[in-house]
Amino acid sequence: MTVPTPRALRTRERILAAALDLFEREGYDTTTVARIATAAGVTQMTFFRHFPTKDSVLVSDPYDPLIARAVAAQPHGLAPVERVRRGMLAALGTIEPVEDATATRRVRLVAAHPSLRAAMVAATADTERAIADALVADGVPRLDAAVAAAACLAACTAALLAMPGLPDGETRLGVVVTRALDLLGETS
Repeated sequence: MTVPTPRALRTRERILAAALDLFEREGYDTTTVARIATAAGVTQMTFFRHFPTKDSVLVSDPYDPLIARAVAAQPHGLAPVERVRRGMLAALGTIEPVEDATATRRVRLVAAHPSLRAAMVAATADTERAIADALVADGVPRLDAAVAAAACLAACTAALLAMPGLPDGETRLGVVVTRALDLLGETS
């Protein structure tokens, strides 16, 4: 995987910010890639270099390698679900408040548009694979790794999609994901 340059990261952030503003102001369905590119001050080709589709602006994230590393760093003696749970909490702790706010905006938009849920499921499958692969690399059987990753991600996804119905103080991404993972910890 190539590491993006600072300029590429700034461009990606500019596109993301423009897209979120337009989606919230004008609606996801009516906002075009051309409109996003214009608002971000880039060409459509530049948009597609950073985001393969319009929905990927909302459902893709750069956190899979971070989460996989955090899971792999957990003590090997823990049950796979607990390793994933703790790893996800550790990765969540590294997200800056501005990233949390942006992710919260993205999740609200996805939750409000049932048509985007399929894209969210596909993006979650990539994260699930990265986590399971990290566990398997540490000697966890593939089935155990897959189930542990899927269980933790399903809890987080359910919590995120419930965000629009939660009271204002409980609608930050970090709060919702932590609560979902804490609920899993209470059962182990």
